[in-house]
Amino acid sequence: MARKKSKFGKILLLLILIAILCAAYYVYTRRNRPPEPLKTGELGIHFLELGNKYVGDCVYIRIGDVDILVDGGSRTDSADTIAQYLKGRCTDGILEYVIVTHAHQDHIAAFAGDGKNESLFRRFVCKCIIDFPLTDSDSRVYRDYVRERDAEVEAGAKHYTALECYNNLNGAARSYELAENVSLNVLYNYYYDHKTGSENNYSVCFTVTQGTNTYLFTGDLESAGERLLTEYNSLPRCKLFKAGHHGSSTSNTDALLSVIRPEYVCICTCAGSPEYSVDPLGTFPTQETIDRLARYTDKIYVTTVAENVVYDPKGWTAAPLNGDILFRSDGLEFSVTGSNHSLPLKDTPWFRANRTWPS
Repeated sequence: MARKKSKFGKILLLLILIAILCAAYYVYTRRNRPPEPLKTGELGIHFLELGNKYVGDCVYIRIGDVDILVDGGSRTDSADTIAQYLKGRCTDGILEYVIVTHAHQDHIAAFAGDGKNESLFRRFVCKCIIDFPLTDSDSRVYRDYVRERDAEVEAGAKHYTALECYNNLNGAARSYELAENVSLNVLYNYYYDHKTGSENNYSVCFTVTQGTNTYLFTGDLESAGERLLTEYNSLPRCKLFKAGHHGSSTSNTDALLSVIRPEYVCICTCAGSPEYSVDPLGTFPTQETIDRLARYTDKIYVTTVAENVVYDPKGWTAAPLNGDILFRSDGLEFSVTGSNHSLPLKDTPWFRANRTWPS
């Protein structure tokens, strides 16, 4: 009888231990499992072609009745192309937010305008303008941008720098609610309040979060800026990353990519354009950038491609690669559609002729 009781006690003890382990595992998995995706209103992020052969950025974001325009490159004549694209989408003619990342022509020209091309600030009512706290630029296009921006402020727009937003100063906010469970969040860039030798590092950096998904925008931030961005901000894994600096090898570094581990990447560039490099291997997007991105995703899309390339300042034309790229999500379902085609970069003729996918 004593032996049976001893055996029964051991079995009971074993069952208790198993129950404790199961309970601990249940608590651990609940605490550590990723959050469930959350359905929201439909968010559209549009990466625009710019109507010419030059490299530049312009991104249009829409959720509900909220319209956001990020940058206005690449030349002043891009204003017509951008305005025409927005015409059937921003139907009330009001941009709730305009974000201008830094003072280079290929990001501000359509806002600056000129005698032949009317500024985007004159074509739309802008409610809130967020731009870069520092610049070393004194170019004509930058001076024209400031003139047009300040005129929009005189007409009633609010104007904040990204540093004011991050610090919640002067009426600005670090986070803006765009819709239920969708927000625009200004990140801290070390070069908001520290000088740098690269104008690109002054770029405004921000995320859009939609439920559990994060979309990251870093302008033309370069390697030093990317490293510091990860040190000063708690960045999550990103559903979408707008590649830095048009796919340059001086951006899109492992310091950033290893943290955000993007699932989708959109590159606003003219693939193979000799605008900045006479070496075909140095044109955007570079092989180094492809190699780094390929560690995390093959879902890479590019707006425009150079054609009839002659490596001098004028001898090439441009055509759509993916074209205008629309990333659409309701927080659960995702799609990428190009106005020309929706092939990932690695499956395009340009890529097969000019780049290699790492094994």
